[in-house]
Amino acid sequence: MSSAHGGAMDARSGYCTTTKSFRSLRPPLPLPPADVPLTFPAFALSLLPSPLPAHPALLDAATGDAVSYPAFLSQARALAAALRSRALPLPLGRGDVAFVLAPSRLDVPVLYFALLAVGAAVSPANPALTAAEVSRLVSLSGASVAFAVSSTAAKLPAGLPTVLLDSPHFRSLLHCNQGDNESSAPLDAGAVRQSATATIQYSSGTSGRVKAVALSHRSLIATGAGLHAHHVKSRKGVERNLMSAPMFHSMGFSSVLNGLAQGRTMVVMTDAAARAGLRGMLEAAERWEVTEITAAPPMVLAITRDRYRLKSLVRVVCGGAPLPTPVAEQFRRRFPHVDLRTGYGSTEAGAVSLMVDRDECSHVGSAGRINHNVEAKIVDIVTGEPLSVGQKGELCLRGPSIMTGYVGDDEANAAAFDSEGWLKTGDLCYIDQDGFLFVVDRLKELIKYKAYQVAPVELELILQSLPEIFDAAVMPYPHEEAGEIPMALVVRQPGSKITEAQIMEHVAKQVAPYKKVRKVLFIDSIPRSPAGKILRRQLSSHLSRL
Repeated sequence: MSSAHGGAMDARSGYCTTTKSFRSLRPPLPLPPADVPLTFPAFALSLLPSPLPAHPALLDAATGDAVSYPAFLSQARALAAALRSRALPLPLGRGDVAFVLAPSRLDVPVLYFALLAVGAAVSPANPALTAAEVSRLVSLSGASVAFAVSSTAAKLPAGLPTVLLDSPHFRSLLHCNQGDNESSAPLDAGAVRQSATATIQYSSGTSGRVKAVALSHRSLIATGAGLHAHHVKSRKGVERNLMSAPMFHSMGFSSVLNGLAQGRTMVVMTDAAARAGLRGMLEAAERWEVTEITAAPPMVLAITRDRYRLKSLVRVVCGGAPLPTPVAEQFRRRFPHVDLRTGYGSTEAGAVSLMVDRDECSHVGSAGRINHNVEAKIVDIVTGEPLSVGQKGELCLRGPSIMTGYVGDDEANAAAFDSEGWLKTGDLCYIDQDGFLFVVDRLKELIKYKAYQVAPVELELILQSLPEIFDAAVMPYPHEEAGEIPMALVVRQPGSKITEAQIMEHVAKQVAPYKKVRKVLFIDSIPRSPAGKILRRQLSSHLSRL
């Protein structure tokens, strides 16, 4: 088999000896020509069937309120027309940045589609941020207008024109053309280039300062086309997706945009529903008979441990953070007929890899195979030389779904991309002989024990497999002789009396001597992001107790 760029590609692993990179094993997926003006909403509309689906586009998990597909598109068109006119504090269009500070609501996807259709960049942020944090993100993104709700508006910088989503004025903008059924009218005016910035999102900042990530319409289209191809292959009747990630998070943002492009019903954990936590999500999944849940690892663990039967569930797509293998195995025992699909992606790179069928789901521990239109390279972390099948190194990526770059940060961009345009992910990975990607850990989080490098995630998975441990994180602890030693921060299950010695012994039986946990600290909770990632900077506060 030969690759698109010439040279021999191994049909089993996807490794190309000429380019020393891995190519997708998926069938070729042509994208619209890059020079044709096209927005993501227009592309999404081209994927929807005609007539439009009869089932709801959006459903509020708490109230059952629903928005039909015709109503969703009508509202998006009406709002887009209002954005172009002077119905708002200022007309919005190409090159403008709109900051969105709101919890998940049924009108947020309408807002996203309308803003993208007029060529404005959408910049969603977590409404739980402080006013100082919000101010930093607004200046980072260069936003000229904000969309918020009454409870979040006070956090926005003074002087920034703001539209309240829960105001009668905004509601009226969604319904101003409902009488003139323009279901076939174009959403956009055909003047926005695919290279234009579609969204500015904020990288999680779990181990450094927050950066503003710019993604183009081309990036969203490439990711959307790949996910749609997988969806068509595995579609089973009317699909209802439970959105467990908030819409301001990159996972939730992508999930709602692509779910709507695929004609699904997106069951939204609105503010009232989200307050009930993981249990509330499981209740919603059962009540609304959802067929798919997009979930971070804590949610997968909750599904496995809880009493809910979830009879309609067909698949769970897990991303955001590594899924412990014992959790994956427990899930499969409890729900043998449900596909548990793990994937790998990031704010900067979009959806990079995914499992797409029952056979791929059996590769427990992997993050699936490289997606359509993505090229991957594994490089030696010391020399930078490209590596082959089964060798561990830093994962580098190229392709249309990759970010344009960090906004206004030349230093970060120079560090993120190499001279050939490969994005350096900072993740230690390998790709096996069947083309499956395995993520070992974040490079900058490796613990340097003597001359060895220890991956915290590997130890965390072993710790989390102990039934007496509710949650665990591993971090470096300074050591005079070794440099750093692995220290476990452990949250015990209620009533558990497990000791430091028992924990260290459990790990020591399963790892090489240099990887052993050499210190244990019992704490109340592990700080995690909405996607389930451990917030490692916050862990360091525990060092002061020692």
